[in-house]
Amino acid sequence: MKVLVLGAGGIGGYFGGRLAESGVDVTFLVHERRYKQLQERGLRVQSIHGDLHLERPQLIQAGEAAGPFDVVLLSNKAYTLAESIDAIAPYVGDDTIVIPLLNGIAHMEPLWERFGRERVLGGLCFIETTLNAEGDVVQTSPIHEAVFGEWEGGKSERVERLEQAFSKINGTMRASNNIQREVWHKYLFIAMFSGITTLMNSAVGPIRESAYGVELTRQLAEEIVSVMKALEAPIKPDIVEKQMEIFQNQRPQTKSSMLRDMEKGLPVEADHLQGYLLKHAEQKGLSTPLLKVVYNNLKVYEQKRDAGK
Repeated sequence: MKVLVLGAGGIGGYFGGRLAESGVDVTFLVHERRYKQLQERGLRVQSIHGDLHLERPQLIQAGEAAGPFDVVLLSNKAYTLAESIDAIAPYVGDDTIVIPLLNGIAHMEPLWERFGRERVLGGLCFIETTLNAEGDVVQTSPIHEAVFGEWEGGKSERVERLEQAFSKINGTMRASNNIQREVWHKYLFIAMFSGITTLMNSAVGPIRESAYGVELTRQLAEEIVSVMKALEAPIKPDIVEKQMEIFQNQRPQTKSSMLRDMEKGLPVEADHLQGYLLKHAEQKGLSTPLLKVVYNNLKVYEQKRDAGK
């Protein structure tokens, strides 16, 4: 099985690296700067689950002849979605399966429009990872899992083939019978988690120990759930309790990837995550005051970042 991974950052570098380590034929589609960096250093992963070093990862840049590929794994940030779709388009054939590992839900429609619903699976991942100053992947979370499945639910022969091909990695890449529900649940957690950590500019520990940190986190989760219910998302009735339990069990030093991006002065996925929810809340006439504060805080960051350029 030939796999193309778009990007070799924290997500793509980690899961693509683990797949290559396990013997899967993996090629990374990367921009010029990352291409040169990986040629010089190879792909290096520092992980609590064991380090790896691919001295000569297979690399291409957009437009280079390659393929055909059986799977295209998308690990890009949502704000690069349009250019990412253009970049992978030449490598998506009639039988290619596209698996997005992006947060949120807004990316599905553009992928369906470009490649057809039959080629795009649902997908998500659970992992805490970043790049260090040298461009190495640093992975710190006990969980390192990617999930994929047929958007309309159930198992299929092609999904079972993928699960078998990915079964030997150091980590987990599993198939889901209800990927829509899992995507919406992850969306809830990441919108809540990134929202509260960026608003408080803090890792989990100090938020939990503050006077109103847990209460405000729950309020944000409940506002998000109200929007998701209005959109008829297939979420469980007790999902707020489940997500709050996960929040309470996070290591004190855990930060959202969005907060890490802000600390580095990088773009954030405000419009794709909180903005998407807020837009639909306003269309449905829902009151989401804390979600507005979270989103406004992110937009102020973006304005200051743009002004700093």
